[in-house]
Amino acid sequence: MKVIIIAAGKGQRISKEFKEIPKSLIPVNGKTILERQIKAFESNNISEIIVISGKHNQFDNKGMKIVKDFENEKHDILGSLMVAKNFLQGEVIILYSDIIFDENIIHQILNTTKDIAIAIDLDWKKSYEGRTEHPFSEAENVLLDKKNNIVEIKKNIQSTSNIVGEFLGIIKMSEHGTKVFLEKIDYLQKNHTGKFHNAVSLEKGYLTDMIQELINNSIQVSPIFISGKWCEIDTKQDLNRAEELFK
Repeated sequence: MKVIIIAAGKGQRISKEFKEIPKSLIPVNGKTILERQIKAFESNNISEIIVISGKHNQFDNKGMKIVKDFENEKHDILGSLMVAKNFLQGEVIILYSDIIFDENIIHQILNTTKDIAIAIDLDWKKSYEGRTEHPFSEAENVLLDKKNNIVEIKKNIQSTSNIVGEFLGIIKMSEHGTKVFLEKIDYLQKNHTGKFHNAVSLEKGYLTDMIQELINNSIQVSPIFISGKWCEIDTKQDLNRAEELFK
């Protein structure tokens, strides 16, 4: 099992103090987001960590492999992930670099036997209380049908008849799932032009856009319903909340 952390973005929305460093190097009560992520994986006996950085690597290489995205300013999540696609083999976990979580959440994710699965929080709405800088409408939502099949994934899904959860920003894939995922990325790189789901281009896409592409092509993406502490850190309010949750 290997972990790919997409960490080429900066913390510009949080404060001037952090706008020139990768989000994952922002400290939460003395430990960076990245340190907390790595500890959660190591606690689950996962030590192969690949970090995708921007062109100016600011990471300590100790204990991880650094892959530089020299065009990170032109890319978003998918563009950076494609730079590291040589690592898409075997069992893989892919995640955003601006989330922290209990190690138990990783344990729950590892328990899935599905080929491609994503972590979802069904009890997500309470975490948006008081988040005026990061409102409810910015949540990456997952729409599920009555049989818990994932129907749609994007920001701000409104539904009163179906279940809606929040995507944590973590994908877990088996060896076969990784092969399917990579084949789809290769195909898109060769053949796709223009808008990509909710992104202006493939390279500017998010994991949510790629997940929707898989679903639209009848590739099964399964939910992992998690419980436990986690949070995304995108604003100063988010950072304050994280420091309350993770002492």
